[in-house]
Amino acid sequence: MFENVLGQGAAGRLRDDLEAGRLAPAMLFLGPPASGKGTTALELARVLSCEEESGSIRGKWNCACPSCARHRYLLHQDLLLLGPRRFSAETAAARKGLLGEPESPAASALFVRSIRKLLGRFSPVLWEDDPGFGKFGGLIRSIEENLDEFANTDRKKETLEKLCSSLAADALKLEEGAGETVPVAHVRRAAYWSRLAPSGRMKFILIENADRMQDGARNSLLKILEEPPEKAVIVLTTAVKGAVLATVQSRLRPYRFVQRDEPAEADVIRRIFRGPPGPSVAAYLDSFLPVPDEKLVPAAAFFIASLARGAALELRKRRLPLPPELAALGKYAAAAAAGTGQPVEDSRAVIASVIEYAGNFEGRSFPRFLAAALGLLAKEARGEGVNNPRRIAYNEIWRKASRGAAEAVGTWNQTPALALERMVLEIRGAMVNL
Repeated sequence: MFENVLGQGAAGRLRDDLEAGRLAPAMLFLGPPASGKGTTALELARVLSCEEESGSIRGKWNCACPSCARHRYLLHQDLLLLGPRRFSAETAAARKGLLGEPESPAASALFVRSIRKLLGRFSPVLWEDDPGFGKFGGLIRSIEENLDEFANTDRKKETLEKLCSSLAADALKLEEGAGETVPVAHVRRAAYWSRLAPSGRMKFILIENADRMQDGARNSLLKILEEPPEKAVIVLTTAVKGAVLATVQSRLRPYRFVQRDEPAEADVIRRIFRGPPGPSVAAYLDSFLPVPDEKLVPAAAFFIASLARGAALELRKRRLPLPPELAALGKYAAAAAAGTGQPVEDSRAVIASVIEYAGNFEGRSFPRFLAAALGLLAKEARGEGVNNPRRIAYNEIWRKASRGAAEAVGTWNQTPALALERMVLEIRGAMVNL
């Protein structure tokens, strides 16, 4: 078991706990992006549901029991997937690997699984009676039909290329509706579902990026964790331990995933994605994003520099002194924004330029833009004095505004342009009034 989880000791500890009969009903998988947390969780779900009675075979990746076959393609009725994540990059990487080795069953399974991970977020269990579900029906049917055709088509590269392109395009459109948070309604429906009898041995709920839960969702999750269902296992994943409520963490057994060394990362890229050696799996997957970080980071730096400039000009109009921290922030961000043009003061010009530089935030890249901005602020603070009270206040202003913007876009379906407009007013005003 866990043969397809490479370079992670957490998988070995899970195996030991399973074999000793001490597996916890709820767990937290902690670790950096692309470290295998989700893969390990899905493997755990498969192993728990395995119907093979032979101890030497039970739980192995190639187990031929019906339950394992359904789990390998993420089709098992006892599996429920929640939580926001990137899908398009993994799908594009899996597609490239498949087209390079069209006869490979493993490459084919990886591509199908990448699509099924997205479809799992649109399970009728999670969307029951939700009036917004209807708008996804056409895309979901198209993807399901193409997946059926994919399973029965020949392995000619031309046929596969056309079918894979259609699937990837539909998946990218569907991903736009997946949301950037874990809605409270989904957690409540998952809680009800978890207490129903499983169709097999055990139900399994995976909540990825659990740090992005709405407040109501956290409270609903706590109720499940306080009285765990008898026939269900729950796994949460996060790359940011501190963002998961302490009351939630106290009810979870942690398993820590580490950043693999470069040879191990290269091995994962080669064996799983059929790609060339690279420094990290995360970097390899990022290279397939519709809007890469190379565009988002300068766009975020331009945004910071423009807001710092606007705040400085407003202070000048009021005949107030310019804080050296604000001047340093603007200078740092302007240097990081090289190639995007000079910072501007006008709000509409700022927003229009950011949207242009960021490729119109295609592929749900707005959260990564916000993360890039916060990363730049943190880096500037480290270079200039992390304990400086004014810098701490600036960072808190940006964090608060970023949380609001992420919720507006991810939860309330506001456009990035409107979210940016609110950020400009909120951040610039707060920096001036500080």
